[in-house]
Amino acid sequence: GAAAVLAAKDSRVTRVFLCTPDKDLGQCVVGNSIVQLDRRKGTVVDEDGVREKFGVGPASIPDYLALVGDSADGFPGLPGFGAKTAAAILARYPHLEDIPPLGAKWEIPGLRHVPRLAEVLAENLELAYLFRRIATIEYDVEVGAVDEWQWSGPTDRFAAVCEKLGSKSLAGRAARVGKGR
Repeated sequence: GAAAVLAAKDSRVTRVFLCTPDKDLGQCVVGNSIVQLDRRKGTVVDEDGVREKFGVGPASIPDYLALVGDSADGFPGLPGFGAKTAAAILARYPHLEDIPPLGAKWEIPGLRHVPRLAEVLAENLELAYLFRRIATIEYDVEVGAVDEWQWSGPTDRFAAVCEKLGSKSLAGRAARVGKGR
């Protein structure tokens, strides 16, 4: 996340691709300048794509994951909070602390089981905050300068590891990528 934001600020960079389908990286998407690339599906997800996919904007992704869970990061979410429910709530109240503690105060037309959802959220609010923290990408970490990130190919040590693992072809492919071929 921090590297993507730093790269996007560099005038030489026109677009940053986050090459992962991981849901939590959706929070790093900014307009069309920082996007997610899902190579398996062949899709590029910009800010509108995050809203279309999850029903919330990038800033609400950690809150969304706190409610629905993220098996990749190892937390279950809260009981009764599925994708549609979480999206409906967070579309109206973008962050956990914005959600009124009493279900009677929720202004979300058509949402079912509001009293029970409000009760589950109240009983598990600290857990939801913990899940959100786990899902939140930190931006205030030192990542160096963009010019330091240039990859010029694998090291001799990488080639030795590939040989030890019986995968000389991987070392060759990495070397070709490093040369820009």
